[in-house]
Parts: sequence; structure tokens; C-alpha cells
Amino acid sequence: MANRDYVLLMARYNIWQNRNLITAASGLDRAARQAERGAFFGSIEKTFSHLLWGDGIWLSRFEGRDPPATYKSASTALIETWETYQQDRAALDRQILDWAHRVSPEWFEGDLTWYSGMSGQSATRPKKTVAVQLFNHQTHHRGQIHAMLTAAGARPDATDLQAMPDGFLEM
Repeated sequence: MANRDYVLLMARYNIWQNRNLITAASGLDRAARQAERGAFFGSIEKTFSHLLWGDGIWLSRFEGRDPPATYKSASTALIETWETYQQDRAALDRQILDWAHRVSPEWFEGDLTWYSGMSGQSATRPKKTVAVQLFNHQTHHRGQIHAMLTAAGARPDATDLQAMPDGFLEM
């Protein structure tokens, strides 16, 4: 179950895989990234946007703060330009890794309560569960992005956890 070692590993994996998929997506033109591809959120860019939004929402909940004001819009509308998105993604990935480095073992005990815009009501779940949810959600949608990239002719690198380079971002 989730603990500090788990979130550190997954935060590192998150950065590695976001770099992997963004590199592959950057080889496509804007039209190819924005093309409707039949995935849940439609396009590669909309799915990347949703991931940025979801990660930012969960991290703000973990840290007990409001999400960025821009996150009030639709989860698929956060990408203004590809270049800005890449900067925003890298910054959020660093924030997630920083949180993982400083989270205390005690944080994982007890529950987290938040207002869920999805259900329109307050929700409460064990912190261990929502920590897993953050990283499970990423993996799920990155799998969709990987499939869309492959269909578009891009070739992302390996995605298996055991393929992550030894020492990747260890601090």
C-alpha cells in the first residue's frame, strides 16, 4: 500500500514517462496532436491536459490548498500552446516529486476529505487510497496517450517500470 517510498518511486516514474510521451508527441504536428482519435478525451492534447488538471487537483488536495485558478475550466482546456504545456507539466512534475520527498509517514494515516466536482458533493477516502489514485490515474491516461501516439506514427520509448533507468532522479 502507499507510503513515502511508493510515492517517491511513482513520482520519479511520472516524470520519466511524461518526458517519454511528450518527446514522442513533440514529433507530431499540432494538427496530429489535436486530432480526434476516439479516446475518452478525444485527442492526444486533450488527454495530456486532463492529466495535468487531475494531477494539479490531487496535489492541491494533498497539500491542503486551492488548485490553480486556471483549473476551474474544463480539464481538457489547459493547453494554450504546446511549449507552455511542456513547461507547466515539468513544473507540476517537480512539485509532485517535491511533495513525495517531504511527505511524512504520518500523512498516510487517516482520511482526506475534499469537495468532488465530479460527484457534486464532499468525498472522504483513506489517504493511502488517494495517493494510489493519483498515480493510477496517470498510468491509465498515459496508456491512452501511448496508444494514440502509436496510431499517429510516433514511437514512445519503454513504459515498464522496471525499464526506468537506475537512479533516475534519485535525490
